[in-house]
Amino acid sequence: MHQVDWLSQLLRMITVTGQLEVRCVYGAPWRVVWPESAAHEIPYHVILQGRAIIEDPVTGMTTELLGGDIVLLPHGAAHMLHDGSGHTPSRTYNHQGSSGWRLSENDGRGESLDMLCGRFFIEPPHDRLIRNYLPKTLMVRATDSGEERVGSASIHLASLVALMRLESAGDKPGGQAIFNSLSSALFALALRAASESEQVPTSLLSLAGHPRLAPAVSAMFADPARAWTLPDLADLCSMSRATFVRHFQDKLGRSAVELLTDIRMSLAANELKKPAMTTEVVADTVGYRSVAAFRRAFTDNMGMTPGQWRRLARGSEPLGVTA
Repeated sequence: MHQVDWLSQLLRMITVTGQLEVRCVYGAPWRVVWPESAAHEIPYHVILQGRAIIEDPVTGMTTELLGGDIVLLPHGAAHMLHDGSGHTPSRTYNHQGSSGWRLSENDGRGESLDMLCGRFFIEPPHDRLIRNYLPKTLMVRATDSGEERVGSASIHLASLVALMRLESAGDKPGGQAIFNSLSSALFALALRAASESEQVPTSLLSLAGHPRLAPAVSAMFADPARAWTLPDLADLCSMSRATFVRHFQDKLGRSAVELLTDIRMSLAANELKKPAMTTEVVADTVGYRSVAAFRRAFTDNMGMTPGQWRRLARGSEPLGVTA
């Protein structure tokens, strides 16, 4: 079976937009605190120049980021970035530009930092898919050990970040629209680079980057309505059923059946928005021959019935009904 581009399939399924919020140009000591984000938001940070420490306020765990590094927080966890000195941060001064983002500067005289901070927005209910299948923190290193092997992703990312830096340097016509488009490209390139990295944590990215398991992932994204069985998927990977199940669980932290169901439900959520699509047609489109079985699966997965989701998506359901 021809292996399809699973990342393109995923990005067609979900709607991702990006927005730059602030460019931080600081001298040490400095500190930036980000509260927990909404379920459909993914904060991101791009270190243009200098170094930063990202810290989990709950666990106290810290990671150093260097120039060219990119970090995404797919679960929207609260976090803090600072210079690592432990000194009282210098006073900051904010300037609001016409393009929608702020320039934040301080009077610190220590080591300099140039950093872009923004958010990606995942249209509901696909934020559930992102939270379930991406790690809590996703880092793309500018000097990853696999950079030569994954040159296409790293070179494109470096070029994109350079363009983002130029666009954020001034207030030019169309700057906000251009930068938001660049942010969306940043999301896709960051996922590609992370999937090719040798150090990607357990997630869909590590699964798709696994040469022997990738055929099963591609097949489920390419033809989710097919009545896939575990032996079918194992055969695509030239594995026994037991070996396939074990490796899949180890790499993803979830089963192949769970991934296939989540793909189907995300596609169903998109189809249910279309006025001409009945629940019966949607059920058949995503691989359910029984409408009752589809309704049960959708309700269990999304926390609401297909009808409730249809009305919510069209703006006729009270906002209190959530997944």
